[in-house]
Amino acid sequence: MQYSKSVSCFRSSAIRDLMSLANRPDIISFAGGMPGNELFPVEDVKEIINNLSPQQWVDAMQYGPTAGYPPLIEAIKAWLKGKGFPVETNQVIITTGSLQALNITSKIFIDPDDTVLVENPSFIGAISAFRSYQAKIKGVAIDADGIVIDELKKELDTTNPKFLYIMPNFHNPAGLIYSSQRREELLTAMANTNIPIVEDDAYGELLFDDDYKKDIVPLKCRAQNEQQIIYCGSFSKIFGPGLRLGYMLVPNEIFRNAEICKQSMDACTPCISQVLAHQFMISGRMQRYIDHIRPIYKKRRDFMLETLQRYLPKEATFVRPHGGFYIWVKMPQGVDETELLKLVIDAGAVFVVGATFDPDEQPNGHIRISYCNTPDEQIEKGIKIIGDTMKRLMAR
Repeated sequence: MQYSKSVSCFRSSAIRDLMSLANRPDIISFAGGMPGNELFPVEDVKEIINNLSPQQWVDAMQYGPTAGYPPLIEAIKAWLKGKGFPVETNQVIITTGSLQALNITSKIFIDPDDTVLVENPSFIGAISAFRSYQAKIKGVAIDADGIVIDELKKELDTTNPKFLYIMPNFHNPAGLIYSSQRREELLTAMANTNIPIVEDDAYGELLFDDDYKKDIVPLKCRAQNEQQIIYCGSFSKIFGPGLRLGYMLVPNEIFRNAEICKQSMDACTPCISQVLAHQFMISGRMQRYIDHIRPIYKKRRDFMLETLQRYLPKEATFVRPHGGFYIWVKMPQGVDETELLKLVIDAGAVFVVGATFDPDEQPNGHIRISYCNTPDEQIEKGIKIIGDTMKRLMAR
């Protein structure tokens, strides 16, 4: 058989591969970014389903407009407008998960061998999506405040990228928030370049520490030239990933191209998910649910941080995330994260090595640990396994 050149660019996600281990009863998983199973708003969804009108059932079961279920689009616009987004000069497109938004963006902008800039490290799903369109992916370093502007300027001067992809809020995998100053510096650096910014805000509703409210204001709400920014949101972390529901806020000038590209992928996002999400939003349930889960995840984060302090060697360092699902741990000198992973799996736990998130798949001396779907007793047991294994490797 003669396969396409593009299929050779596809690679199985290391995280998805590790998820098969997570299903084993003898493995404690810190690998996935899945919301807590016990936190899904199941009773709310049952009540919504039981109260749908005959017309809403027709809307849920029938094909819908490519851009999305109109009542849901209006609800999202109202939600975003209340947060300061420029909805008057942009259009909402409902996507089948936020990852489809990245594929739509890729289809609009990328030709084979085009360059795309991403943070290093970066979300593996984005790297895989861009690579599937045969893009050359260039990583730009990040520090505690976000993407390093001097490094970004060098790439802008030498690579002529099609767009810049970033995750400024509760970064996956690094867990950081871009500071307000860094956001402004980024917007200044990108001004007058005519290079779009793709802003992925999948975790934006999961702020735990109110002192950082001003920092997490999206670039789309800050930029004078907001038409340069494609904003991607998701219901996966605040409703349920099984519904496969996300959205894009795109400039008017690219809306039609985005709609055509989505149409070529799946015609429309499943309407039953859209009808449920619409009712979830307009009934006030979504805000109540967000208010409910934030302190639960915050408590889980706090317990994870305490447990890391207790069991990891002091040479292993990490930064306190102020929201989201992840902690980015820097390995002690002399500890190889791949060797650590193999030994930890044998002992009954699993995490994700940092090279998974490197555009060139190079080791970077880090591991990503997720705390979102692991009970406290398993967190303690699993982190003790990781810490004890690190210490054994250091003692060799």
